[in-house]
Amino acid sequence: MAFELKQNLKLSQQLIMTPQLQQAIKLLILSRQELVETINQEMEENPLLEEVAPEEAGAEEARNEIEEDIHSIEKEDTKAVERTAEVTGEGDGREEFDWNSYLEDYGPVGVSYDRQDSDAPTLENMLTQSPSLTEHLMWQMKLSPFTEEEVRVGAQIVGNLDQNGYLCATAAEIAQLENVGEEFAESVLKKIQELDPPGIAARNLQECLLIQSRLFAKEHPLLEVIIRDHLKDLELKNYVHIARKLKAPLREVEAAVLLISKMDPKPGAVYTEDRVQSIIPDVYVVKAGDDYKIILNDDGLPRLRISNFYREIMGGLGGRNHDEEENGKKYIRDKVQSATWLIKSIQQRQKTIYRVAESIVRHQRDFFDKGIDYLKPLVLRNIADDVEMHESTISRVVTNKYMHSHRGIFEMKYFFGSSISKTTGESIASKSVKEEIKHLVGREDPKKPYSDSEIVDLLKAKGIDIARRTVAKYREMVGILPSSKRKKYF
Repeated sequence: MAFELKQNLKLSQQLIMTPQLQQAIKLLILSRQELVETINQEMEENPLLEEVAPEEAGAEEARNEIEEDIHSIEKEDTKAVERTAEVTGEGDGREEFDWNSYLEDYGPVGVSYDRQDSDAPTLENMLTQSPSLTEHLMWQMKLSPFTEEEVRVGAQIVGNLDQNGYLCATAAEIAQLENVGEEFAESVLKKIQELDPPGIAARNLQECLLIQSRLFAKEHPLLEVIIRDHLKDLELKNYVHIARKLKAPLREVEAAVLLISKMDPKPGAVYTEDRVQSIIPDVYVVKAGDDYKIILNDDGLPRLRISNFYREIMGGLGGRNHDEEENGKKYIRDKVQSATWLIKSIQQRQKTIYRVAESIVRHQRDFFDKGIDYLKPLVLRNIADDVEMHESTISRVVTNKYMHSHRGIFEMKYFFGSSISKTTGESIASKSVKEEIKHLVGREDPKKPYSDSEIVDLLKAKGIDIARRTVAKYREMVGILPSSKRKKYF
């Protein structure tokens, strides 16, 4: 067999991920907070990038209509492509470049609008720091008749409480850590369990409820017995069986159960350090007459431009030797190119979010007009075909992006969902079916809650034909308990 070397020509198409495209994709999937962090990081690394002060932007520009902003973005996109072509032109890197024209022409990026004070977070959402569970318990121990050794052991106990206030260590382990007797550690634990909040430092749910029941032991002697010996029947709501075993009137058992239901199974959760985080929407949907207007929210996003300061630097490079001049020009050229790509990517991101939001509002017009019962089935392909983009791009746009409307704040993913066929031949969104199940359960008789089969029949009467297992799945997804656990006896 003979081997030979040949040259062949082959014509093919390839998708090459240029640095510009990679950066645009990266920015598109970022949430609002991540975008701000990325911009700030780029501003630290690139001296040519600077933020435009609000007073420099001009009040007139801030009040421009969103359509004008989008047109300006499209124009800037074209200019950015032309400038990038100039900056990245072929040659040895010594070609002439009109720096003065470039720096003067390239303006700040951003789409803004005049937001009213009513859109800002209310004072009720301004949280102050509250004491933690550990600080609260240590403060009580210092005010109580605890000895120094008891405070030392008590600090070890408090340090082993989880976020719900339960003890994660045994008395033997606490005693070993503090080099004391197990009985002494147990006695300190009992004293801590008498502190506020009631039920703190319990080792399990039963002990937590028993600690709280001692506060009502005189008025309700059945409480402690029910919690200690009949917790399983209590969970199954088998009150008749409890009354029969205790040989007590059913009414007294029900009164005790009602009191138990008001106890706190997670006494330490009140002092958790979790804070409510306000969602800042990326898009505002405002009703203007019979139509809806899309407004991009650039409040808080830095408005970028390329610094004019480097025009003077470029002018000062002429008096140096040739190598220094070329090195300076190459450095600034690279930074201008990087800044151009970033600004262009941000502009493209805002433009894409606007187009996708506009398409969503157009497809879900009935939802914005009439409510969730009129939410239509929608998949990524519907929006992708409408805005002439790929489905993966739409998926990136709706991830971690939020839309504010008079119906509330929704993640943009919320408007997408599967469809369920109605008996009339029409389709309904699965989210609307879930909402209908919530409405049915909310209107049911608490003493005779609907079973899943009964919910199936009620939905069928409304033209929604789904299986019982589908109802059970949707019920669990919206956090509704089975009928046996929803039943209320009093």
